[in-house]
Amino acid sequence: MMKIIRPVLVSLIVFTILTGIIYPLAVTGLAQLIFPSQANGSIIVNNGKPVGSALIGQPFDDPKYFWGRLSATAPFPYNSASSSGSNLAQSNPALIEQAKARISALQKADPQAPALVPADLATASGSGLDPHISPASAEYQIHRVVRIRGIDEAKVRALIAAYSEPRQFGILGEPTVNVLKLNLALDDLGKE
Repeated sequence: MMKIIRPVLVSLIVFTILTGIIYPLAVTGLAQLIFPSQANGSIIVNNGKPVGSALIGQPFDDPKYFWGRLSATAPFPYNSASSSGSNLAQSNPALIEQAKARISALQKADPQAPALVPADLATASGSGLDPHISPASAEYQIHRVVRIRGIDEAKVRALIAAYSEPRQFGILGEPTVNVLKLNLALDDLGKE
């Protein structure tokens, strides 16, 4: 009986050490060496304090800030422990009502904004955590932010350009703007 159990126990111990200790430590060590910022959560620090992650969106609803995409996570928006889309079909009335409510909120915050709202401002992302908006969504919100903050539009446009990220490798995805970074830069602009 021991002849059968011994190799099984030895295999269990060896593979537990290899896959449960050595492999995770090696991968973590390599990640820390090669991609230290990403391995540590891509934390954004402002005035010496961590204020968020470049990879996870935050809710902004104050009209003086640029607003990000809707978040479908529960029990609160941008809950990183509960990454999920809404799973509502395009034909679902609840999805349509959410989009209408968001469009209404955007138009209420800036009645002079164009009637056509960029799609990413009216819909949630697949993860519910997207920290980016399209340059068109940033453009849509410029007039509201400039009016409320009383700052020069050219400076805000320059910030949007500075915080815009191109397509990955020049071909993948679409250009984006990180909302948290842009809003922090707006706050810093107001201190000048």
